[in-house]
Amino acid sequence: VTVVEVTYGAGESSAPHSHPCPVIGYVVEGTLRSKVNGETEATYSVGESFYEAPNGIHVISANASASAPTKFLAFFVCDHDTPLSVPPPTAGSQPETNHE
Repeated sequence: VTVVEVTYGAGESSAPHSHPCPVIGYVVEGTLRSKVNGETEATYSVGESFYEAPNGIHVISANASASAPTKFLAFFVCDHDTPLSVPPPTAGSQPETNHE
């Protein structure tokens, strides 16, 4: 397990991306907007957690507030060495995995 603290300033977001491992998130400050391809957009507040299946395309990861920061902890549960975040795969391709 690798734990990463992610902070978005007011109105900030990340580019679309994917995680090759399952991710469990826990909001410690502010409010987070999130959407993984095929799922409904969700908003998470302080004390709430969420789950992302491996290789889902994270199309929205953003601060829901235009005036206050948000912070969350991301728990990456990986059984092998791999980058924690990668660009989304292009149409028709699958993300590479390392099964050593």
